[in-house]
Amino acid sequence: MNLSIDVHQNNEEVSVMLAGEIDAFTAPNLKEELLPLAEGENTTMIINLKDVSYLDSTGLGVFVGIFKKLKENGGELRLIELSDRLKRLFEITGLGNIMNISAK
Repeated sequence: MNLSIDVHQNNEEVSVMLAGEIDAFTAPNLKEELLPLAEGENTTMIINLKDVSYLDSTGLGVFVGIFKKLKENGGELRLIELSDRLKRLFEITGLGNIMNISAK
């Protein structure tokens, strides 16, 4: 399956809606699309994962890279509308303790 990436930027806020699977095949495209947007000063990136059906370690690595880049530049990453399965994946890896993750 493919990954749909819908990005809307408004000044220092970037809203991203993802749909599909984030794996070794789709993660490079996600990184290529989002990492440059994380380079601005004080950017807040809100990524909606409501329609993400699968996420592997490659995808987690992309989110870690985006998180680090945003933090370096005084920004923030928010992951929203995670399924219970995805939320558990972030908790198991310890990323749930350092990233802003919410149900809505």
